[in-house]
Amino acid sequence: MSVTIYHNPRCSKSRETLALLQSKTIEPNIVEYLKTPLTHHQITTLVDQLGFSSVRELMRTKEDAYKELDLKNELSESALIDAMVQNPKLIERPIVVSNNKAAIGRPPENVLSVL
Repeated sequence: MSVTIYHNPRCSKSRETLALLQSKTIEPNIVEYLKTPLTHHQITTLVDQLGFSSVRELMRTKEDAYKELDLKNELSESALIDAMVQNPKLIERPIVVSNNKAAIGRPPENVLSVL
C-alpha cells in the first residue's frame, strides 16, 4: 500500500499523524510541503481526493497570509490555489493520501479512514 503524508515537522498534529502511521507499521512517503511546494495540479487533485467542493476547505484561514492577501473575499478557485502555491503555509495539514483518497489528520485518527 502506497501512503503519502504532506507533512510539516514543526506541527504537532502532523508529527502525531506520522507517529500514528508508523505505529501501524506504515512508512509513508513524506512530503515536506513547505520545502517542496505543491503545484496547482497537486492541490486540485488533493481537493478532489478529500471530497471537498471548494479549495477554500483546504485553506488555513487563521494564517497571517490569509488575512494579508485578503483571501476571504470572493476569488476564483484558481486564484485561491495560486495563493496556496505561493504561500504553502495556507494549506491545512497534515494530509494523508492512500488508495486515491485523502484525509486531513485533525485529529490524527481521521487518516485511518483512507488506509
